[in-house]
Amino acid sequence: MENLTRVTIDFDTSHLIFPIMIGVILSLLGLAILIRDRAAIMSSGQMWATTFRDMDKPRFFGALAITIVYFLAMVPVGNIWPNAGYGFLICSVPYVIALGLLFMHSRSRAAIGSMLAVAIIAPPVVWWLFSEVFFLTLP
Repeated sequence: MENLTRVTIDFDTSHLIFPIMIGVILSLLGLAILIRDRAAIMSSGQMWATTFRDMDKPRFFGALAITIVYFLAMVPVGNIWPNAGYGFLICSVPYVIALGLLFMHSRSRAAIGSMLAVAIIAPPVVWWLFSEVFFLTLP
């Protein structure tokens, strides 16, 4: 019975709960969309051709590349200071800046300034919220 009151945290894997949970939820939602729209998805080659022709390829592939680099860099940077979440904190600022610049249509001083303010303020707030309020470690 005394094991019911004991809590142990595996710091090597505790930060993986949200990525796994979000991945499962997105997979289930994607499967639901595939099941619901299977006829339209499978039968319309023209729809896919139009979609790929009209899509904003630089932003799509740029966001994909930036996100992959972000996830690949987070753990090695975080390993410098284990179990502190600094990998998330240090990598999130340039990630938000890069995505903000990529998706910004007009790059005025005011727009860039507000985007930089968000990029500098939001990651520390999220890092503090997860570590201090929810007691979760980030990579």
